[in-house]
Amino acid sequence: MRSVVICILGLVSMVTAWDPIWLQPEQVHLSATGDPTQMMVTWSTFNDTKESTVEFGFQVENMTMTASGSRTKFVDGGTEKHTQYIHRVTLTKLKPGSLYMYRCGSSYGWSTQFYFRALPSDPTPEGGIRLAVYGDMGNENAQSLGRLQVEAQDGMYDAILHVGDFAYDMEQDNARVGDEFMRQIETAAAYVPYMTCPGNHENAYNFSNYKNRFTMPMYKEVESLWYSWNIGTAHIISFSTEVNFFLEYGQEVIKNQMAWLRKDLMEATKPENKAKYPWIIAMAHRPMYCTNVFFDDCTELVGITRKAFEDLFYKYGVDLYIAGHEHSYERMWPIYDYKVYNGSNDAPYTNPKAPVHIITGSAGNREPQSIMLPRKSFTAFQSRDFGYTRFFILNSTHIHAEQVSDDKGGQIIDKFTLIKDQHGPEAWL
Repeated sequence: MRSVVICILGLVSMVTAWDPIWLQPEQVHLSATGDPTQMMVTWSTFNDTKESTVEFGFQVENMTMTASGSRTKFVDGGTEKHTQYIHRVTLTKLKPGSLYMYRCGSSYGWSTQFYFRALPSDPTPEGGIRLAVYGDMGNENAQSLGRLQVEAQDGMYDAILHVGDFAYDMEQDNARVGDEFMRQIETAAAYVPYMTCPGNHENAYNFSNYKNRFTMPMYKEVESLWYSWNIGTAHIISFSTEVNFFLEYGQEVIKNQMAWLRKDLMEATKPENKAKYPWIIAMAHRPMYCTNVFFDDCTELVGITRKAFEDLFYKYGVDLYIAGHEHSYERMWPIYDYKVYNGSNDAPYTNPKAPVHIITGSAGNREPQSIMLPRKSFTAFQSRDFGYTRFFILNSTHIHAEQVSDDKGGQIIDKFTLIKDQHGPEAWL
């Protein structure tokens, strides 16, 4: 009898020592591919499900369409080698502008049902293209997230642009902070495309958490470090300012990005492309200009970011440059080489003679808000409020922008309209 009890206790001990099995999808998020008939769905499981499937359709009770994709094993660089499987499925043959229901997973388990609206094929859809834009959002004190979650689910945006610095930091606690952050943003990012670029807080292990967790256009070629895509009347360029700062990862990546960026801008300014997508919007993490106190690159007269990219953007007529990094909001007058080129005294943003720069790095994180100096000659408006920016690409000549203060309960604290009758470098003449 005693030997039987010992045997049973041994079996119980073995069972209770087993690790849990993690087959349920989580951290679901969407991204655009640049083709309005497609949508990329990305999610994670902590065990290999052997399959990656999305079921979708126009109604909850009629999700009869299916798409399959692939999965990759991601091992974090921390001491525990925290492991998960990143699943990627491209939905194709979507009807632009149509609402779809979907769920993702496998025969082992499925996500909850989400929905999204396929991107419009019409360059100027009714109401224009609506974007929420921000940087520097953390797992802790993600103050703007609650408002953004509601607005994304209510269909207020066509896409969200996150200009670097996620979770603070994704690799912390052996990447569990990254996991929780991806769960947090799921309630926005599973409903609208969540488009990204890397920030300095993603640099650990050669940006491995960023490279593995997000699936941007050109993911297979450059692991989402840089890419471009078209939406409405805009050509949006996302690139990495960080490769110019973390030199331990090599010079080759800097050369490759610059070569690609020149080629992309050359293509974007060809007459046939400019006729379809006249607006050129660039986004990256670090700004070229700012009025913040700390000795960041943007406070330097000849900063690394400005030296690397400003002349190139001016040469090809980039209309708008959006950055984060500074935990504040700042709207610049049209500027090039520290000179203001307003369209006129009465209408500075009507046919300006230089790009417009915006800093929107105040979505909320565990670090304090940036301390700001009094306005400089190039500063039109500045605020330390937590919040985010909305851009409305109305047509080929008008972009309207407004800054939402979460501190003030969603109040619009700044707004302006950029009007351009001409695009490209000839607009500067």
